Amino acid sequence: MNDKPEIKVAILDLYDGIANEGMRGFQEILKRYREKNSLNLNYTIFDVRKKCEVPEYDDFDIYIVSGGPGSPIDSEGSEWEKKYFNLVDKLEDHNLSNTTQKKHAFFVCHSFQIMCRKYGLGDINLRRSPSFGVLPVHLTADGRTDLVFDNMSDPFYTVDSRSWQAINPNHKRFEELGMQLLAIEKERPHVDLPRAMMAIRFNEYFISTQFHPEADAQGIKNWLSKEEKKKEVIDEHGMAKYNEMLERLDDPDKIAHTQATIIPNFLDQAVLSWQEA
Repeated sequence: MNDKPEIKVAILDLYDGIANEGMRGFQEILKRYREKNSLNLNYTIFDVRKKCEVPEYDDFDIYIVSGGPGSPIDSEGSEWEKKYFNLVDKLEDHNLSNTTQKKHAFFVCHSFQIMCRKYGLGDINLRRSPSFGVLPVHLTADGRTDLVFDNMSDPFYTVDSRSWQAINPNHKRFEELGMQLLAIEKERPHVDLPRAMMAIRFNEYFISTQFHPEADAQGIKNWLSKEEKKKEVIDEHGMAKYNEMLERLDDPDKIAHTQATIIPNFLDQAVLSWQEA
């Protein structure tokens, strides 16, 4: 197996040292993908916020950037964010050059929000109450034809866990930059609030989601069964919401399907483009 050329993936950890399920989810998806496709695929983790670690842009073929806690606005001008945005700019310049070997990147939740701020794609604010649960996400017309959402129903279900949101898409900016809004939050006719942007394609090689496609049902279940976490969720969202989440986690068409589909679809595109180059 190791005589195959190596595919190098960088996982950029934006959790700032906070315990989470996301990093494990990314690693499991990559290990499964490597086995299933018999690839010589390896990954390295960079602790971007806590240790200010950022890879050299040309050292890796594929980039995955995690979610994380806290405000996506307060980090503006921070040392880690400057280094991180410098990396993003280099990746973009690389992809705009005439090189055949393009760099694909997937951004999740917190990194989705700071990228929306970087590009000026809409308003970023604190939600009235945190969104938490296994919730439906609706595809736009562009989302329904994007290969990353191939084999996903509309709406599909995913783990949503965020206190912040990116709303009110600036359509003029989307058009100027050639970006596409791929998915939006569930419709709530009884609530007079804007629906959050949930997935955006920044360009041919960069895609992002405000939800967590890496979340796996068993991991979230184990996490929710911890006494302090259970109490926290019930205090914040109520018993009915807690039970609904457990029920939805058991449904193979919901979280298990999302985890087995979206990031693997992204990897299919990235690896195919890498192999062709």
